[in-house]
Amino acid sequence: MATTTKIQPRALVRASGGPRYAVALAVDALGTGLLRPFLLLYGVTVLRLSAPATGIAMTVGVVVGLVCMPAVGRWLDRGARSTVVAASMLVRVLGVALLLATPAGHIWLFATAALFLGIGNQAWPAAHAALVATIAHGRERDTALAAGRALRNAGLGAGALLATACLAGGTTALQALAAVTGLAYLAAAALAWSVHLHAHPAAAPAKDGADGPAPRMRALLVANVVYVFCLNVPEIALPLVLVTQLHASPVWSAAIFVANTVLVVTLQVPVTVLMSRFSRRTVLALAGVVLAASYLGFLAATSLGHGWGAPAVATVSVVCTIGEIIYAGSATALVTALAPAHVLGRALARFELSTGFGLAVSPAVITALAPHGPAALWGSLAGATLLSASAVAAEKDQGAALSGSCRRARAGS
Repeated sequence: MATTTKIQPRALVRASGGPRYAVALAVDALGTGLLRPFLLLYGVTVLRLSAPATGIAMTVGVVVGLVCMPAVGRWLDRGARSTVVAASMLVRVLGVALLLATPAGHIWLFATAALFLGIGNQAWPAAHAALVATIAHGRERDTALAAGRALRNAGLGAGALLATACLAGGTTALQALAAVTGLAYLAAAALAWSVHLHAHPAAAPAKDGADGPAPRMRALLVANVVYVFCLNVPEIALPLVLVTQLHASPVWSAAIFVANTVLVVTLQVPVTVLMSRFSRRTVLALAGVVLAASYLGFLAATSLGHGWGAPAVATVSVVCTIGEIIYAGSATALVTALAPAHVLGRALARFELSTGFGLAVSPAVITALAPHGPAALWGSLAGATLLSASAVAAEKDQGAALSGSCRRARAGS
């Protein structure tokens, strides 16, 4: 099995889309970090909407934005690459413009703005993965996808940090941050479009893909809905547990979030390279085991009570982040390896649908389980994640099954 043993920055930049595309990703992530963490605050303070109405509008925007994914998949399968990435950024420019034009108290305009932002946020991951898969192949592609995630997390963290420093300016600062976000999206779209990358739909499949129908990936897609809960653990589950159950200072939640970001930025590429000696499916199953172990660790940590509970939770969060890094480095890479080139877009769109659905329902599930105690929350997450890991490990790759059938047919003849 081919492995990646060295990290060469220049080769990695080329495999990730080139210098201009890397700058586009950084600018887009920086702009997203300026606004996305504070969109709820914008609706409440600038537009004077109620918190429940603002939250519902944002959730509806994310969920309805998923409806665009089948169309995005078909567009990618016609060969579009950098154009789709640029379009995902431009549609967010429209969302920011609507946000800035929304008068106070107009919930429907805010919901429409959230919808356009949601469409762009849902379409971008599939478009980015398809672009990278067109340029790079094999384990080099896995590393390039990991590098893109590390770069994006760095931009998101820098943007959020900058926005936090500017929040003292009140509503005017939030409006200014939104305007800067729109300009960042516009600049990133122009840079991404200038790459002019297009794939030929009738071209031969990628080196590690087979020419055949779109893989079903049923177990993988269902498991991914559960796996993706790990992305909301640092932002939702841990702050909820630390503040309401352990009565710890909010500083612990902030420290865990910062540590999560730093670990993802610094370790995503090295861990992905390290795991390249194993099959992607094995690595993804391992990610589930690590995540489940961290959830059981959180269960044990919360039983320590107020004094030692918060430090223990912070320590276990490192294990959870490692599981997240392993998951993120293998999941999308596995989809790109399984899908034939001519249906890559639709396969990535289906995967993003499962990711978006998991991200949409996980806050409601976490907040519903938490009041019933640590065992209900962490025990349920651990059990569901272990079942998902087992399903991923047991699922047979369609390409391997087809090859086996062909060999048996030839032997019978």
